[in-house]
Amino acid sequence: MNRVAEILAELVAIPTQQAGPDGIAGDEKRLCEHLAPMLRARGADEVIVGDGIRTDGRAGAYVFARWGTPRRIINAHVDTVPANAGWSRDPWQPHVANGRLYGLGSADTKGAIAATLVALDRGTPKDVGVLFSGDEEAGSAIMEAFLASPHARGIEQAIVCEPTARVAGIAHRGVLGQHASLEGQGGHSSKADFMPKPMVQLAKLAVALDDLGRARLQQGPADMRGTCLNIAALHGGVAFNVIPQRGRLEWSLRPYPGVDRAAWDRDVAAAARAIDPAIELATTIDHAPFSCSTLADEVRPHVARIGSLDFWTEAALYEHHGIAAIVVGPGDIGQAHAADEFVALEDLDWAVELYAALIRPS
Repeated sequence: MNRVAEILAELVAIPTQQAGPDGIAGDEKRLCEHLAPMLRARGADEVIVGDGIRTDGRAGAYVFARWGTPRRIINAHVDTVPANAGWSRDPWQPHVANGRLYGLGSADTKGAIAATLVALDRGTPKDVGVLFSGDEEAGSAIMEAFLASPHARGIEQAIVCEPTARVAGIAHRGVLGQHASLEGQGGHSSKADFMPKPMVQLAKLAVALDDLGRARLQQGPADMRGTCLNIAALHGGVAFNVIPQRGRLEWSLRPYPGVDRAAWDRDVAAAARAIDPAIELATTIDHAPFSCSTLADEVRPHVARIGSLDFWTEAALYEHHGIAAIVVGPGDIGQAHAADEFVALEDLDWAVELYAALIRPS
């Protein structure tokens, strides 16, 4: 294995997965503490391992290194999703075959971490920072904590590392998760003709929401038409002969940059009121869309193309804080979250060259 693959193998072997159905979670701080001396060895003026609470309430962490006063940072996340079903080997036992390194997080995004470390060996950067952060796969509480900290002051540009198949992402959709709930009396199904039926009312709302989504199919930028409205679940029943006392409808959409969010919320509220004024609405996930092209020309010589991505990233959080961002990194999003996740060794070498160019003193 070459140097970047050797480092990636070390990182994959340290589990940092979010808690899965088995309740077992990896250790973000352990990986951050493993990375801290590697950053110090590359001449950083300061290296900080920060603690934080992840979205799920567990302990999380980040490691931040700076050379001078950072105006630009490279950011990759240290956490992974839980191992999907179908792995042919231990997900945390990295192995190389057919020009690929296999292991959980190899593409998403420990490969980018390894490439960044090797890129730093090409020369000491000036006014650059490196941030390896946790909780990206769950809710971004660690990133929010970093952006609110003094370490983020003065940062103007961020390279957000995600597996983009050598595309530089300058736009992507947001993620909005919402639900509606309705209470009734509940009771014996022999009285169903004369009692409130929360499940039926919420089913009507589901149809109305689908209609709202279809009415927006032609809205948005040319490469991001529609809102991807998805009716995800209807909960509430306990048995076939019981009228449910309460029901809950869940849905999501992926709004494009520039979407009229207020109009969507008004339309949803109006649809709910028309069906049953007692329906209660709530938003559970609200990740904004992203659009920024400030860094496009600088990365153009190194990428296959510049365009939009079809998945959400923390670049949207940087934009919200007034920091220009672009999304680019080794691997393909089609491998992320999949069994036998891998990254091509050629992609790792490409990423080293890309990140070295972006951190090189001007």
